[in-house]
Amino acid sequence: MSDEPTETADAAEDGGAVVERTRRRFPSWSRAVESEWFVVGATTVAVALFPWLFARAPVVSDLLNGYQDLASLILIWGIFAMGFNLLLGYTGLLSFGHAAFWGGAAYAAGLFSTQVSSSPLLIVAAGTVFAALLAWVLGFVALRRGGIYFAILTLAFGQMMYYMALSPLSGITNGENGYTDVEVGQLFGSFHLRYPVPGLDWLLGTWQYVFVGAITVLCVALAYRVLNSPYGMVFRAIRENEQRAEFVGLNVWRYKLMAFIISGSLAGVAGSLFTIHGSYVPLESLYWTTSGEVVIMAVLGGVGSLFGPILGAGLYLYVENITSGIRELTVPLTDVVLLDGFGAYWHLILGLVFVAVIVLFPRGIWGLFRDVAAGIRRLGGGRR
Repeated sequence: MSDEPTETADAAEDGGAVVERTRRRFPSWSRAVESEWFVVGATTVAVALFPWLFARAPVVSDLLNGYQDLASLILIWGIFAMGFNLLLGYTGLLSFGHAAFWGGAAYAAGLFSTQVSSSPLLIVAAGTVFAALLAWVLGFVALRRGGIYFAILTLAFGQMMYYMALSPLSGITNGENGYTDVEVGQLFGSFHLRYPVPGLDWLLGTWQYVFVGAITVLCVALAYRVLNSPYGMVFRAIRENEQRAEFVGLNVWRYKLMAFIISGSLAGVAGSLFTIHGSYVPLESLYWTTSGEVVIMAVLGGVGSLFGPILGAGLYLYVENITSGIRELTVPLTDVVLLDGFGAYWHLILGLVFVAVIVLFPRGIWGLFRDVAAGIRRLGGGRR
């Protein structure tokens, strides 16, 4: 009897072992893309290229009509929307009062800059700590109820803070005029945030964008680490079935409180950066419409995704700042005016865009990108 089948089987086993060792040594593209280092690196590259593409690239900038300050503002609101999405998209908790953390941190950062230190890093730290503590207090109360009751409680707390800043605390907040005494010093005592970056001003613009971009990358890294940790798995479990999570012995309320605190802290980072960006804190930063705006941003970009809310923030702010400035809509290649005062209808345009995305792409802009990428891989013979 021949030993050839046995030798063939042994060779196949050896070959399989070699392939497995090769796979472990050289991970697949899908694994590499999902690794933390790749995500952080790709985010860093995207943040570095964004202001150039948006405001100064020869062809793209002419089409987008973007400008440097708007690029910074998009990143700031992107952090806010990303933090909100951690609560809504990953934990399943809808908050209508996130303006309390955004605006509260903005006021705390402004007051800290005047009374204690004008260091940008310390300003952001002060606003973030205030937002985290506020989120712990409000979450301790609001999370005693769920569903619509939780949403209404967060809305009520947010409006309470708005009216406190408007009247009882107007001696500190300057009431309806907003806080105007913000003082922003030099970064590390050497770099004035409004000055251009020497040699890289064509790419990065000012030191303020570098500062905002670096914090954006850190926030993305933090969010990615949290969402891919056991905590992130529990957040998803709570979103899918809260009762089942309780049955397996998880302290659901504690995890929801932690999600609320992390979300509020990211909102605090964004609110502090907003104060530094504008050197001013408007009273409207605490109003309920600010909470509504971040909900729209998250849904536009795609809840349940890390980068979707940042894209949603970019689209929202683009329509608000660029489209609203268009005076008239004309027929291409002609001088025929279709609509005079086109920019005044930017709310209507945003509403139409929002409806179109919800109806056609329920998973948002990021979901659309993922579907297109999956379709391209299938056409190319790759795996999903």
